[in-house]
Amino acid sequence: MRIVIAPDSFKECLPAHEVAAAIATGWRSAAPDDELVEVPLADGGEGTTVALTKALRGELHTVTVSGPAGIPVRACFGIADGGNAAIVEVAEGSGLQCTPRDTRDALHASSRGTGELILAALAHRPKTLILGLGGSATTDGGAGILQALGAQLLDHQGNPIRPGGAGLAQLALMDLRPAMKQLEGVCIVAACDVTNPLLGTQGAAAIFGPQKGADSDQVRLLNANLSHFSTLAQAQGMDMASFPGSGAAGGIGGMIKGLLGARLQPGIELVMAAVKLEEKIRDADLVITAEGAIDAQSAFGKTPAGVSRLARSCKVPVIGLCGKLGTGLGPLHDAGLTAAFSITPAPMTLTDAYTAAQYNLQHSAEQLARLVHSLSNH
Repeated sequence: MRIVIAPDSFKECLPAHEVAAAIATGWRSAAPDDELVEVPLADGGEGTTVALTKALRGELHTVTVSGPAGIPVRACFGIADGGNAAIVEVAEGSGLQCTPRDTRDALHASSRGTGELILAALAHRPKTLILGLGGSATTDGGAGILQALGAQLLDHQGNPIRPGGAGLAQLALMDLRPAMKQLEGVCIVAACDVTNPLLGTQGAAAIFGPQKGADSDQVRLLNANLSHFSTLAQAQGMDMASFPGSGAAGGIGGMIKGLLGARLQPGIELVMAAVKLEEKIRDADLVITAEGAIDAQSAFGKTPAGVSRLARSCKVPVIGLCGKLGTGLGPLHDAGLTAAFSITPAPMTLTDAYTAAQYNLQHSAEQLARLVHSLSNH
């Protein structure tokens, strides 16, 4: 049998290439004669830079930037297509992975590090900037990015606003011209993994704020501050709130398109095209995809949905593996997902689940291989 293994990363646990390798190891232990094709993926979040840079045969560069809490972090960007394309992801400079779970500060986490990463990439004079939007620790509407690029975001006294979504409450005056000048002549493509709006009950603060450390009062404050930012932008003739994906990465989606003119594109579609996934699965007997969680949200721009749609077009069944399996999978099944299974064998803490993820992936893949071959022999 020919099996294509096309997973995303398990966020804060295993990168996509390690997820693919673990699944392959487990499957091979039960079906050593099968042809296994490993295709690590990303949907705009963690791992997008590596996946795209490798697919485009580019080069990775590492620099030190300001993390979400202002503490320096090492982050990478890619230069590909003969220097014409730069690849940056929010998760590298301003991601959840940059801050320990018990120290996350949703109100003050800044996206400045992503702006610094963009500046480092722009030094290579690319014609296109691809910006992956998933995995952010911030809800500042991209204000930190703008400040790193030279934009003036000032309070009523003419002082720079404080970092993070909390600082947006002080915003009174905006001069975006320095940031726009930095990006002059550069086509920006934002790889987006969600379709959420900037504001409201499905917006950046309400849906993603809690995983960044925000309680209910902070969610309301962050939503109000993003609304204030959006209103000031609207007064300058710019719209950062009315389109799908404006809530991506704590509102960076709204800023990068509405203020800096980027084109939003589903990240998984961009990555699948770059790695030529369709060619690889056209003759496959089965596709296995995976992500840390597969649930109702997965149908909206996430890797399992993108892989499932592509596989369905090639009439190939798709199995999903995950650490946490949620409910409401109907839209995913409609997209082409045959079935999904959790790799977690028993109730356990998140720390234990992370520690055992590689083994659990191998074990689950082995059992899946045994089942598939048993059914194919009857």
